[in-house]
Amino acid sequence: MQGSVIEQGLQLMLFGMGTVLLFLTLLVLATRLMSYVLIRFFPPVIEPLAQTGRVGSDAAVAHSQHIAAIAAAIHRYRSDHR
Repeated sequence: MQGSVIEQGLQLMLFGMGTVLLFLTLLVLATRLMSYVLIRFFPPVIEPLAQTGRVGSDAAVAHSQHIAAIAAAIHRYRSDHR
């Protein structure tokens, strides 16, 4: 009786693990197929950068202002906590 219970347990374990493996394999294949279909029929749109006569864009100016504000805050913090 002991042998049959262990055999049944092993069969159940192998069946369960096989089912999970099959499900995950199908999930990966379905995800890859959907990705291929989306890229094939709906390619990503890459817009060219706007050409302006200015040297720096507004984003670059805002970025440099953020850096200056952070540097000033660090300098003030260090001078106050010495």
